[in-house]
Amino acid sequence: MEVILIDSPVANVANIARALRACGANLHVTRDPGAISRARKLVLPGVGTFTAAMRWLEETRIDESIRDAVTSGAALLGICVGHQLLFDVSYEMGETRGLGLVHGEVKQYEGTLPVPQIGWNCVTTGSRAGSPSPDSPLFDGIPNGTAFYFVNSYAAANVESEIARADYGGPFTAAVQNGRVFGVQFHPEKSSTAGLRVLRNYVEKVR
Repeated sequence: MEVILIDSPVANVANIARALRACGANLHVTRDPGAISRARKLVLPGVGTFTAAMRWLEETRIDESIRDAVTSGAALLGICVGHQLLFDVSYEMGETRGLGLVHGEVKQYEGTLPVPQIGWNCVTTGSRAGSPSPDSPLFDGIPNGTAFYFVNSYAAANVESEIARADYGGPFTAAVQNGRVFGVQFHPEKSSTAGLRVLRNYVEKVR
């Protein structure tokens, strides 16, 4: 199945494309709204600010294309800020509405630890209640407590669709799944073998 990587100007598209191809993806990189709306499997990357990323999606009408694709049954994986864009709202630089594909809010880390969080952090998998998530394929074959690489000042927390969490001065959501919509706050393309396994699971196991 072809994987569409959205060619966002506020994302490290080249690195993610390289990682996806290494995982066997039949990859097409585009910012064409029509191709995105017809896609069966999408990846939404993002770095920088939520506000800039969401503004670009709205100006290009790619936000509508993403919603159309998901409504038609497409799978979607958001990465880093792309993960944050899945939620209802972010409070970075004021209040900005997101795609609304996953219920929750994105807020700045609280506490005394420096922000942004930069580096490796151990991820606990399973639902928010701590029960297994047998229907989520993203972490298949990855031991619980594996470390992934994060760069972020903002995150969602305690959301119903949470399938993995980590702690940085308090618990936050490291990954979500709402139907066929997935998101990871960490950078899988920078997370060595475990990160590539997450991408390969998305490419091979999400149909």
